[in-house]
Amino acid sequence: MKNLTGESMNITEENLKAMQQLFPEAFEEGKIDFDVLRQLLGDFVDDEQERYSFKWNGKGKALRLSQTLSMGTLRPCKEESKDWDNTENLYIEGDNLEVLKLLQKSYYGKVKMIYIDPPYNTGGDFVYKDNFHDNIQNYKEVTGQVDGEGNKIDTNTESNGRFHTDWLNMMYPRLRVARNLLTDDGVIFISIDDNEVDNLKKICDEIYGPSNFIAELIWQNKKGGGNDSTYFAVEHEYILVYAKNKIGLSAFYEMYSDEYKKRYKEEDNIGKFYWDTFKRKSGKQYYPITCPDGTVLQYDENGNPISWLRSEKRYIEDVKKGEIRFSKDNGKWSVQFKQRMPLGKKPRSIFNSIEVVNDKGTTSTGSEEMHKLFKKDVFFNPKPVELIEFLLGFSTNKNCIVMDFFSGSATTAHAVMNANKKDGGNRRYVLVQLPVDIESSANGTGNDSQRIIANEKDILDEVGRPYYLTEIAKERILRSGKEIGDNTRLDTGFKVFKLDSSNLKKWNPKLENLEITLQESMHNFIVGRSELDVVYEILLKEGLDIATKVEVEDFFDGEKIYIIGCGALMICLCKNITFDKADEIVRLHKKYDSELWRVVFCDNGFASDMDKTNIKEILKTAGLEEDAFICI
Repeated sequence: MKNLTGESMNITEENLKAMQQLFPEAFEEGKIDFDVLRQLLGDFVDDEQERYSFKWNGKGKALRLSQTLSMGTLRPCKEESKDWDNTENLYIEGDNLEVLKLLQKSYYGKVKMIYIDPPYNTGGDFVYKDNFHDNIQNYKEVTGQVDGEGNKIDTNTESNGRFHTDWLNMMYPRLRVARNLLTDDGVIFISIDDNEVDNLKKICDEIYGPSNFIAELIWQNKKGGGNDSTYFAVEHEYILVYAKNKIGLSAFYEMYSDEYKKRYKEEDNIGKFYWDTFKRKSGKQYYPITCPDGTVLQYDENGNPISWLRSEKRYIEDVKKGEIRFSKDNGKWSVQFKQRMPLGKKPRSIFNSIEVVNDKGTTSTGSEEMHKLFKKDVFFNPKPVELIEFLLGFSTNKNCIVMDFFSGSATTAHAVMNANKKDGGNRRYVLVQLPVDIESSANGTGNDSQRIIANEKDILDEVGRPYYLTEIAKERILRSGKEIGDNTRLDTGFKVFKLDSSNLKKWNPKLENLEITLQESMHNFIVGRSELDVVYEILLKEGLDIATKVEVEDFFDGEKIYIIGCGALMICLCKNITFDKADEIVRLHKKYDSELWRVVFCDNGFASDMDKTNIKEILKTAGLEEDAFICI
């Protein structure tokens, strides 16, 4: 039997298990013997006191913060979602560090691409003020759920003596935890400007390894203007690109435009192609080719030898495969071959240090896209959909997970839906955003900022939602989904989840009245939490995808059992777990006929320990493993 705790996955414990597999000799009673480890590593250990390293005040604390467990959960919000029962897209409101920790078990090694557009640290940006002891409590304070002194985010002014330090302490743990979510061939793209690009590259080199650096793209984010600049009109930003493991990374291809695809009009069982001439004006492939009527093509009309595209050996093979054809026009023979559509265009110099991206939209383009959806200017400098689509095109496959944990205006969701529409893909997105007040999210207090804030408030008033950045972002996803086509096979829906403390009660005795404490402890869950809240916390803590469909079966007395993964997991939160219900669970197991089978019960639902033991035996007789009987 296993008891379910409210803790997120222990990353340090998982790393130690992996290390023990590599160096079992260095472990003694579960602890590392560093002297033995040094011997095993030999020449790879650096004992020099002076060595290159990147340090800042608070780095050690930031590292420990990335390793601490989260005691939070993600509560489902069906009423704020779209197509809850069918969608696999996620929109999560909460502190992204805590959310990333909670997603570790369910999405470990499953995310193909991460794109983030974090605060650039321009002097007016907000940075997260993490609390090493209780980030959930601070999250509740900043979102107005509880009273508290101070906020968890604050303006990081250039006059602050810890200007760069605060930004690094915010980014380091988030990037470190996010790395675990990437697939082995996963890629992360990070937008940034001159203020922190150097520091960002240093921490990415440390987290991902300098050998996994792919590129530093330069994106032209502005065009024109800038005459009031003192020195240069800065019209670019950077996008740093790192792989989790470059060795396993496939070649990059940029998606072709619809216009380019038009030339590939033919199609066979291999794919699309068009007939192209086999003859070339210059080259080194010279040999005679015999046409169907015996005519030999070897010299042109001027007596010069004809150069062919491929070698004679390859030509003979292509003839056998049906890749070559002969065509006669005005009595003259020509040789043609099937020019097949490549996987995609190679992004120019993608593995070099710098690539200029100057045709993928600007922030003005992003603003125009918002105006088209809302008929007003909303959001501050949103990224254009075309830019994110460009990144999606050469770094993802058609069936993968894309994540953005500084999701802001939700451009990533819009781009994923667009890409799926264009190539018939089934990409899913996971977006995470702190629900800050829209006035707090504004960078600047000028007339333009006030105008955009007023526009956002007007839109939220129209749809009856509070003044939060997350609300306007969700409305953007709804409108862009409708524009793309709700009536198509595309998944334009999304499940909304919100970060909160665990649904499971902690043992917190009131010494002045232990009797009340004992009475309260008879109920496992916090007052006000629903069964669905608990179900999704179980999915998280058991490492299941929270986008998975949850089915509900009714017991004879009106209580419910939740079925996940076609019977792989069953959750029974009944207050009265009887032998009849155990028999019904066995019947449902036979009905779903799943090879995997786990059952979760509410511990205080058993009348006695004897009943609990007997019910466990009933399920074991039906094939349930000992550790698959789980209590909370």
